[in-house]
Amino acid sequence: MKGIIKFSLNNKFALWIMTFLVLFAGLYAGTNMKMETIPDITIPIVSVTTVYPGAAPEEVMEKVTKPIEQRTRNLVGVTSVSSTSMENASSIIIEYTYETDMEKAADEVKNVLADLTFPEGVQNPGVSRISFNAFPVLSLSLSNDQLDLAQLTKQATDNIIPRLQGFEGVADVQISGQNIVKGELTFNQEALAQTGLTQEAVQGIIQASAVSAPLGIFEFGATEKSVLVDGNITTEEDLNNLILMPGVKLSDVAELTVGGEAESISRTNGKDAIGVSIVKAADANTVDVVNAVKAEIEELESANEGLDITVAFDQGEPIEASVHTMMSKAVIGALCAIVIILLFLRNIRSTIISVVSIPLSILMAMLALNQMDITLNIMTLGAITVAIGRVIDDSIVVIENIYRRMSLSSEKLKGKELILEATREMFVPIMASTIVTVAVFLPLGFVSGMVGEVFMPFALTVVFALAASLIVAITVVPMMAHMMFRNGLKANQINEEKPGRLALWYKGVLRWSLDHKFVTFGGAVLLLVGSLMLAPVVGFSFLPADEQKSMIITYNPAPGETKENVVEMALEAEKILMEREGVTIVQYSIGGQNPMNPGASKQALFNLTYDKEFEGFTEEKEQIVPLLQELGGQGEWKEQNFAGAGLGGSTISMNVYGPDMKTIQPVVDELVAKLNENEDLKKIDSSLAETYEQYRIVADREKLSMYGLTAGQVAMALSPVRTEPVLTTIEKDGEEVTVYLSVEERTYNDLSDLENVMLPSPLGTPVALKDVVTIEEGESPNTITRLDDRIYASVSADVTATNVAAVSAELQTMIDDMKLPGNVDIDMGGVTEQMNETFSQLGLAILAAVAVVYLVLVLTFGGALTPLTILFSLPFTVIGAMLGLLIFGETISATALIGALMLIGIVVTNAIVLIDRVIHKEQEGMSVREALLEAGVTRLRPILMTAIATVGALLPLAFGFESGGLISKGMAVTVIGGLTSSTLLTLIIVPIVYEFLNRKRAKKAQLEMNAGNA
Repeated sequence: MKGIIKFSLNNKFALWIMTFLVLFAGLYAGTNMKMETIPDITIPIVSVTTVYPGAAPEEVMEKVTKPIEQRTRNLVGVTSVSSTSMENASSIIIEYTYETDMEKAADEVKNVLADLTFPEGVQNPGVSRISFNAFPVLSLSLSNDQLDLAQLTKQATDNIIPRLQGFEGVADVQISGQNIVKGELTFNQEALAQTGLTQEAVQGIIQASAVSAPLGIFEFGATEKSVLVDGNITTEEDLNNLILMPGVKLSDVAELTVGGEAESISRTNGKDAIGVSIVKAADANTVDVVNAVKAEIEELESANEGLDITVAFDQGEPIEASVHTMMSKAVIGALCAIVIILLFLRNIRSTIISVVSIPLSILMAMLALNQMDITLNIMTLGAITVAIGRVIDDSIVVIENIYRRMSLSSEKLKGKELILEATREMFVPIMASTIVTVAVFLPLGFVSGMVGEVFMPFALTVVFALAASLIVAITVVPMMAHMMFRNGLKANQINEEKPGRLALWYKGVLRWSLDHKFVTFGGAVLLLVGSLMLAPVVGFSFLPADEQKSMIITYNPAPGETKENVVEMALEAEKILMEREGVTIVQYSIGGQNPMNPGASKQALFNLTYDKEFEGFTEEKEQIVPLLQELGGQGEWKEQNFAGAGLGGSTISMNVYGPDMKTIQPVVDELVAKLNENEDLKKIDSSLAETYEQYRIVADREKLSMYGLTAGQVAMALSPVRTEPVLTTIEKDGEEVTVYLSVEERTYNDLSDLENVMLPSPLGTPVALKDVVTIEEGESPNTITRLDDRIYASVSADVTATNVAAVSAELQTMIDDMKLPGNVDIDMGGVTEQMNETFSQLGLAILAAVAVVYLVLVLTFGGALTPLTILFSLPFTVIGAMLGLLIFGETISATALIGALMLIGIVVTNAIVLIDRVIHKEQEGMSVREALLEAGVTRLRPILMTAIATVGALLPLAFGFESGGLISKGMAVTVIGGLTSSTLLTLIIVPIVYEFLNRKRAKKAQLEMNAGNA
């Protein structure tokens, strides 16, 4: 180590060059890092979405969902399979362990499903990995008062979409609500009957005529040529003039109409619109992609007359806001630390030297993070904010020791030798404290689940910054100290080793405490016990939710409501919402698929954006859904809340399992009623949707056999045609148009219509349905949810109280007291499940961190007693941490526990600096008591400086009213409170424990001293 310090002192110019290289490389890395809200984590989920047009939920479950569940549940790494079977679609979520390679998992699911055969009309299952990168980073809404939907679609597809697709970092541009041109062929049954042709025969002629088939390569003399057959039916006219038989054209027996229709209804701020979603590439910077597209919007609007492009959703802006907020907090924190150091050292040169470690350490950490492809997000920036107070510690300890020794008139060494010796003297404590802090974060790598994934970049940032601060403290700090103090200190700065008033007061307090060990230690323990009893008062929660001023609201139509009813309802809702105070954008779509419901052909999905300055957003969220329910729709209005499902939030959910939906229904109703009585809960909701009225057609086998019929033939005769058959493709206005066969949708006015349906029988006589079956009336569920092969319904509620754990415990007691049927049981989930798992893992991580710290201390100091003394500083962090959380109105959350983990490293540092000096003084011949008093007085200033600098750096985070997301003030308050109490108690308790554990040696020294005096 001496060699490294010597190299720094003897090669100043080379070290300056290296410093500037690191500075510029770090700045370049920092400015080129990708910006994200949270780390780009791999969510271990594969979703399978299968569309089955026109199918009822039970049919979807039996014919689509169950076969997929059976094929996927035993795949490697699968932890659970949940499914939702609804009208028209099946949605299956396959959850894996976090260790699973998700690319391979998705491929395996695709391969497994490729072998499955589904009923006719079922579309191919869509297999996708759920990733934050798969969600659009920007949603745009295009409207133009001067154009109709067909013209606007052409403008969008010709001029806008290609330009957006050309941007670097754009992976996909999705379009919805556009005009789709299609051809429809409707047969004239009378004309067909007159010609003697059947519908099937005409279909066959069309498909056989409109063919383009390559026959292969043939020899023609000395050359080879490719031959293909072309049916030469390319236009609307060609198809109409197709000869079916001599004297009969297609137009004689059928009508071909080519026209456009909206794929789905999309409106923004009262205008018909087309939705455009931008999905970024996995390795692209969200902020860069969003800003590039937004910059292009102005050009597109000026180049296309009348075009109005509205930004409905923007992921880039909150990211930039979070990043800038964190940066400002980091800068203010650094300034606070600088002021504190200046007040303590009262020397500008010393302050400059110690402060250099902040930018150097942070930029070196940025360089390492960039190499590991870690993004600049609120976790890495939060870690930098937290690390600022800590990276300066090593430099403070070194420069304070150099400055202190320079100011001593009794100091024999001068110049380089003094700086070398003063730096080397402090190397062991600063190395030990840095290794300890790094070791504290190692267990975070073993915290599994979402929290482990999210906090890993946080841990790495702190580790890199602290490692860099150690390097700076033993290289740049001594080099700069030699340059700035080349001629030593001024005469008035040199004095005898005379402690200041604060140090003298502390010496008196410490002497009294050492003489009254049990009183002092007992008092500290009582404080500790008292603070632990505050835990129920402080309360527990999971993670803070970061609120954006936007809402997603859906309208799920009741069974039997038509798309036309939903359109009318949405128009009324739009009118009401646009009149609300603070609303800037009202965008909605009806029909088509959406993330809430893959089979939602009739569902309305509203995106509401509010003004950033709008004050009453929390109250507004409570009022919107009840207001919309007053419109009188039969269906359900619902706010989509993603907080409880992902990170943060306080949504409790309960799963009610049973043999079928009918059995579950009364239990769910009872549970919802009980939850409504609880004042700590709001937004109580269940996944049980309304039921369809169902007609069950029960076959009479005897009557069917009389007419030569089977139940299967009855089902085929009544089964609706799910999709329109594709006949051919033609060209119109330069675009390819698909021609479909028009299929008449079968509808019944009442039950008698169904009973009187005539079935063709093999005997040649038609039979009325009522003559061969019995029709029973019943109910069918709107959606059927299953988890690991068990039918269930989920009940969710938002906790309004701060102590989520207490509410969870109360609900668990309530569930235990419920008298449930034998085949029904209830599980707690949501935030309760996440809290239990995360808290137990973080608790283990903290215990593991303490064990690792003890091991490092044993290796550093040798023996078992000295490291044990240092560890005694840890329990007393609880006192300040609890009081801090109570005063600031924060709860014990995952972020607070991460703060506690950080405290282990920071607090132990102070104890190391103190005890290392005690050991040195003992080796020089001092008694235990003398060494403790001398070390206490000498190390008081660096200990207070490092502690107060760390607190100062965290103050902006503790008092910050801006959005900080997951790095909330809970973490800052925990560290500030814990560090304050433990620093004050470290200066008292650690010396007491040290003297007590070394009492034999102290007694021996006392006896020797008494003997010498005698």
